[in-house]
Amino acid sequence: MSNADELSKLADLHQRGVLSDEEFAQAKARVLGGIGGGTYGDPGAAGPAASELHNLRRSRSDAWVGGVCGGVARFTGVPAWVWRLLFIALVLCAGSGFLLYLLLWIFVPAE
Repeated sequence: MSNADELSKLADLHQRGVLSDEEFAQAKARVLGGIGGGTYGDPGAAGPAASELHNLRRSRSDAWVGGVCGGVARFTGVPAWVWRLLFIALVLCAGSGFLLYLLLWIFVPAE
């Protein structure tokens, strides 16, 4: 739902007397300020864990193939060699590690 739709619904509720002036002002500020529910793709509207996820980047300095393991290592605090072993173990288990690595390589931006 877009901000305009949400503001329109809030105005309708306020006009019908469902929302008081103070409640309407708070809800309007929440919609315009990106606090709370928000819209899809708005990092300010997400919780702290989701906004922290935006810090995940592929590493340029600690990269063997695509920098995924180095980036995940920096993000989690676990050494890169542990992540490399984990991905290799997953590759040996029906190739799921290759698919996961490929998806991370495609969707996680570089530093």
